[in-house]
Parts: sequence; structure tokens; C-alpha cells
Amino acid sequence: MSIEDAMNPANLVCYEMNGSALPIPNGFPARLITPGWFGVANVKWLRRIELRDTRFEGRFMGRDYVTVREERREGETLVVEKSVGRVLLKSAPSRVTQRDGRYRITGMAWGPAPIAEVEVKIDGEPWKKAELDSTNKSEFAWRFWYLDWSPASGEHTVTSRAIDQAGNIQPAPDEASIANKRTYWESNGQITRRIRIA
Repeated sequence: MSIEDAMNPANLVCYEMNGSALPIPNGFPARLITPGWFGVANVKWLRRIELRDTRFEGRFMGRDYVTVREERREGETLVVEKSVGRVLLKSAPSRVTQRDGRYRITGMAWGPAPIAEVEVKIDGEPWKKAELDSTNKSEFAWRFWYLDWSPASGEHTVTSRAIDQAGNIQPAPDEASIANKRTYWESNGQITRRIRIA
């Protein structure tokens, strides 16, 4: 990451967990925690930090953790690779539960900026505002959400989209920013779940 990103006061170098030395599976002797970045930036087994004049592109960051996409440049289609970086705005409907004859759709949302709201679309109807769980409003925490629902029996589709405090909206899968991605890294398009109500 850049010097500016590395100097972010939200970054942590962790050497203890629950008052004891960091366990080996969790990254002993130290682990870098970089809130707002994909987990691949949370380096385990950290033994040194190097200052370089270019971004490090070792085996993992240069080959495994890359986004591959097609781009049009000067009339030609090119395949472009880019190392993954910051977390992107995303949400997902996770489940539908029933209690006392009522249904509730729940999910989570996250991104590089705090989540302002989540909207849910059911069966192509207009977007409806979901309720955000107010127990955790930390800048980097996932925000859980829910929407109460009174469905008819049969098959339904449920799609969610997150909106952050800067007004950015999670893109639809066919939007230009993600339509030509060939890898799952950084694919933050809206997710649709299919549900059958008996």
C-alpha cells in the first residue's frame, strides 16, 4: 500500500489476543490489520515491514489476489489484471425466517465508508428501505439489516443494495464498473437470492 495508506491511524499491528501472545494460526508473531481493505491485506506472520518505491507484487498479490477484467482501449478489447485493494460497497440478503406467520428477510452490508442505508427489491417491485441494526455503528463493521415481509406462497427473488454515507450505491451486476470482471475479487454487484415460500 502507499505510504499514505500505511500511515492510516486505523491500521493495527497486533501481537496479542485476549491478553496472551497471538496464536500461530492467527498470525504470530504479529499480524497487520488494515480496516477497510480486503482481508488479503491483513498480513499474518509478520516479521518485518519494508519501505519500497513501488507496490509489492509477490506471489499472492501478483498472481492469486488479482482482479481480471476486459477493457476497451482504442477500439481493442484487452484483458487487464489489477491487484486487489480496498473493500468495495456490498450487501447480501442472507436468509428468510418465519415466526408467528410473519416473515423477515435479514442480511448484512459493508464497505469502505459507513453504511447509510440498505434497500431491498422483491420480485421486481420498487426498492424498499430495510431497517439497520443499531447495535454496531463502527466505521468498519458490517451492518446487519432486516425487512419484514408478507409474501404469497410460491417462488420469489430478493435483491439488496447498500448505500454509503457518501451516497455511493452498490452497483447492479450489469453496470459498467463490474460487468466485464472475470474474477470474483472486487465483484461487488447486487446479489439476488431465490426463495420458495410454501
